[in-house]
Amino acid sequence: MRIKQMVSAVLTAAMLICVSGCGSKNDSSGGSESTVSTVPSSPDRPGEMNITSAADVVKQMRIGWNLGNTLDATGGEGLTAETSWGCPVTTKEMIDKIKGAGFNVLRVPVSWGTHLDEEGNIDKAWLDRVQEVVNYGIDNDMFVILNTHHEEWYMPTKDHVESDLITLEKLWQQIAERFKDYGDKLMFEGLNEPRLRGQGAEWTGNKSAREIVNQYEETFVKTVRATGGNNEQRILFISPYAASSTRENLLAVKIPENAGNVIVSVHAYLPYDFALNTKGTSFYENDGSIDTLMDNIQSIFLDNGIPVVITEFGCINKGNSEDRLKCIEDYLTAANKKGVPCVWWDNNSRVTTSEGFGLLNRANNTWYFPEIIDKINKIMGE
Repeated sequence: MRIKQMVSAVLTAAMLICVSGCGSKNDSSGGSESTVSTVPSSPDRPGEMNITSAADVVKQMRIGWNLGNTLDATGGEGLTAETSWGCPVTTKEMIDKIKGAGFNVLRVPVSWGTHLDEEGNIDKAWLDRVQEVVNYGIDNDMFVILNTHHEEWYMPTKDHVESDLITLEKLWQQIAERFKDYGDKLMFEGLNEPRLRGQGAEWTGNKSAREIVNQYEETFVKTVRATGGNNEQRILFISPYAASSTRENLLAVKIPENAGNVIVSVHAYLPYDFALNTKGTSFYENDGSIDTLMDNIQSIFLDNGIPVVITEFGCINKGNSEDRLKCIEDYLTAANKKGVPCVWWDNNSRVTTSEGFGLLNRANNTWYFPEIIDKINKIMGE
């Protein structure tokens, strides 16, 4: 995610807005510009669909971690995109470290648009590399969420929707075909924060844009299901407009007809001024926004049998470790009470102005803030 450019008045009025944490360029230590070596064809990981429902999966999710600013980076060319935002090449050892620390969910954000030819075909080397990283999580017996991230080809307006749906369908046909024999540990997420990029209503949305986002999600679900194999049962994540946590956007979500196993994906960095606003406060105060979000999730989705995962959360480093620990405790405790798993956004940065969500120092495979890892494990229990 690039650093959000949000209007302060809108933020104040909409306390619960999801301002997405999806990867700004950062100046974290340990960045590498080396290219990624690939194999002719990454090995498949065929598996069975043993979990009967999305609700069953959610119960098995403990805590998750995002491989941010990496395969979702949009600089460079070809395989060099992975390191173009300053993160080093992803290794199996990194994901081993994450699993060893108690994370059993790996979200792999991927930008595909810069790896498509004029006919919309995905570059094979890029797809192979994505599969290689997905396998790092699968081989660690983790739940892996694979998505489409910083896509610039869509815009949820009436004059774009027809071409957007064509691109979305072709993209997910290819991804789904590549992974359709994988077991139930692999899950797909159609779009990350689908929104009116660069427009005044970017993060709040409007009625028309919300309806178009629902069309995107319906096309995503139908496309994946049509590829057959394990994709007929695979768990799919759909999002509100912008993955927003505002009540208005949550209420606008429409579950596609005959969708099968689906989970709603929500992003929420709360309280905003503490958790995400780089110019906000470094002092944590429980302002009620976390509990309000969880109550909305309960009444809108959980009470209607629709599971939810907060696929991005966290609080940036402002040299305020004790306050961050208090926020994390309140957040995860509230989420646990509702049965809502959470996935930390990690962009490998510790710098406040670069949205410093980094936990793992990927240069040497150590923890920037081991006290946060300890706190998460204490809250989550065994």
